[in-house]
Amino acid sequence: MMANGGTEKVVIVGSGPAGWTAAIYAARANLDPLVLEGAISSDSEMIPGGQLMFTTEVENFPGFPGGITGPELMIALRTQAERFEVRIKGVSVEKVDFSKRPFVLTDSEGDTVSAHAVIIATGASANWLGLPTEEHFRKAGLGVTACATCDGAFPRYRDRPVAVIGGGDSAMEEALYLTKFSNPVHIIHRRDQLRASKIMQERVLAHEKIKVEWNSVPVEVLGDDTAGVTGVRLREVKTEKLRDLEISGFFLAIGHTPNTAFLQGQIELNEKGYVKLKDTYRSTTSVEGVFAAGDVADSVYRQAITAAGMGCKAAIDVERWLAEQGIE
Repeated sequence: MMANGGTEKVVIVGSGPAGWTAAIYAARANLDPLVLEGAISSDSEMIPGGQLMFTTEVENFPGFPGGITGPELMIALRTQAERFEVRIKGVSVEKVDFSKRPFVLTDSEGDTVSAHAVIIATGASANWLGLPTEEHFRKAGLGVTACATCDGAFPRYRDRPVAVIGGGDSAMEEALYLTKFSNPVHIIHRRDQLRASKIMQERVLAHEKIKVEWNSVPVEVLGDDTAGVTGVRLREVKTEKLRDLEISGFFLAIGHTPNTAFLQGQIELNEKGYVKLKDTYRSTTSVEGVFAAGDVADSVYRQAITAAGMGCKAAIDVERWLAEQGIE
């Protein structure tokens, strides 16, 4: 598994758009990268390919005028990396030691690998309510999603009612974005006031296409495998009464969790658990020789194309850093 005298030049952890783009650039720079792409696990969303493996349609990734499915896009990126002889191992990283160089990473099979440089590209997982029906329609691509920017323009949502679940700024942004396509946009919130900033609340509450469903909690996503999502069953917090709301789309906006548990105590993270970058324009982290790319370090955009761009930057940063270290 190890090359270059027992120590890898660069190990890339993760296999979403950021990871594969970093791998492609690193391989073309003759860095002979090793990608630890993640292991398939029934109780985790940190699977090879990341969040796009749960996305049926991708219409905003440049170069695909007819659109492409998330899994197809990830397979294409992986195949492109393989073309440049990128080495791939289907394991997750369980533990790292960044206290000294070369760095040591322990994988899910108990094996270790040492590396002069590491690119962290493990992404972030959307938070879900955990409803069985939510999971069913999400995995089937039939109207449950956690990204309005990615999916809001699809025909199934145009001029139809949709629901956004959440009460923070992200939920308000998602709802306002959806008003470009859908009508009405219901915001479902468990309390009688929103958590969002005052200015965002004012914009939402004044919008003619938005209706807030106060003191309400989703308990079931309604629909079938032909029509997809057709409604949501709500429980009113104060009365416990159930009522059904007609919708064609169920948009979760209750946050994301960065996949950084294995980095605790090894690298600087921000208050939300995202890898903290030293420089906005680069991929450097608090540990020299460790770089980060994609959603694991981006709580703002969370798009496939921005993740890919960050992967490109990380690979270029690694190439230059290794040259500075005299590592050929």
